Amino acid sequence: MGKHYSMGLWDMKIMYYCCLFMFFLGGLATLRFYRNNNQELVVISSKVKVTPATTTTNINTSRPLVFDDQRTLKIAPPSLTDSCDLFSGSWVYDNKSHYPLYKENECPYLNGDLACQIHGRKDSKYQQWRWQPHDCDFPRFDGKAVVQRLKGKRLLFVGDSINRNQWDSMICMLQSSIPGKKELNAASLNSTLYSFKATDYNISIDFYWAPMLVESNGDDRSNHRAHLRVIRSKAIEKHARHWVDADVIIFNSCLWWRLPTVTLLKSAGSLMGGPNQVVEVVDSPRAYKMALKTWSKWVITNINPSKTKLFYMGHTAAHAWATDWGGKKHETCYGETEPLTDYRFWKLGTDPQILRILESSLSNLKAKGVNVKMINITQLTQARRDAHPTIYRKLWRPFTEDQKKKPHSISDCAHWCLPGVPDIWNELLLAYIFPTTAIARQ
Repeated sequence: MGKHYSMGLWDMKIMYYCCLFMFFLGGLATLRFYRNNNQELVVISSKVKVTPATTTTNINTSRPLVFDDQRTLKIAPPSLTDSCDLFSGSWVYDNKSHYPLYKENECPYLNGDLACQIHGRKDSKYQQWRWQPHDCDFPRFDGKAVVQRLKGKRLLFVGDSINRNQWDSMICMLQSSIPGKKELNAASLNSTLYSFKATDYNISIDFYWAPMLVESNGDDRSNHRAHLRVIRSKAIEKHARHWVDADVIIFNSCLWWRLPTVTLLKSAGSLMGGPNQVVEVVDSPRAYKMALKTWSKWVITNINPSKTKLFYMGHTAAHAWATDWGGKKHETCYGETEPLTDYRFWKLGTDPQILRILESSLSNLKAKGVNVKMINITQLTQARRDAHPTIYRKLWRPFTEDQKKKPHSISDCAHWCLPGVPDIWNELLLAYIFPTTAIARQ
């Protein structure tokens, strides 16, 4: 018994010293690992410039927008668009930086509908607000750098007048940076395609009018003011054949789905508005879902994701009722000169159900291997009650004397003055079209 007991103690001593030795070796290995890893981190941090989010009214303008980053890193950093939510932020008044990005009278291609200063708007503060994401900065717009990357490419906006608003903005942002011959070709009598071309650079920035994406009674480029919405929910090819050769396509469709109901035209061969039509009236969300299903099938069948980048603009807010943000009854966005700062009212002017349908459709597409990135501008537009044309826009017919006495009732609180808010949309869009590897996280 004593012999066995002493042998047990001896075995335990051996195990104890072995454990100490193994612990010592493990410590050396760990120390060597952290030393090597620290050296590698020093190499990486010396090559990546981190730009904290600014909280003042000044923007760092010393660094131009760089699209191609040739630095070779042992660990590739994520792009800005992967590492930061650019759509969560606030508006900051900034009259010392580069806003506005252009002037109305210096853009010969600007649609007169949206040139608010030319049509009598006196205040201009709405042009000098910048969008500030909470945790990062997006690169300052550099027109020359964008133009270089767009050489030989076709950029196509497809949708309603909000998308045309953005198309006008993009042309005005870029046109002064494009040398050589430029021209704007308006749609022909039987076409809904508008095209801005820069011949020497082989750049085409186009807009295609398809307010509901599928065929509708609003497809006529000039005569589309029907008070009822009628669509062929399964018909899209008449429009979509004009889209297939684009390198970047930016879709939108929101404004025309804001009426409570939509009429479905079920007679396959009949004309819109013709006799003997078989129709069904459904609520707008259901019709929107049907239209997006048709659009999604077309995208899956016809778009090569390796060639064409696809984007869908989030729905923009309208400010038609001042009571939505605590204002007076019967008033609208007319006369507003400041953005909303009260976050209680940042859910106005959009239809959450319609937005959920859009998000679900894009999620289903992604699950099938087609990534359509949503540029989620909904929140940043909800605050900008001050940035609409109201009465300061080109008119299809002059206001009557009675209308002039009631400016709130005739104000356009859905579209946007240019320069203005759509320029921010395009800055965010370009950050996704040409993502950089320069991290700007705080």
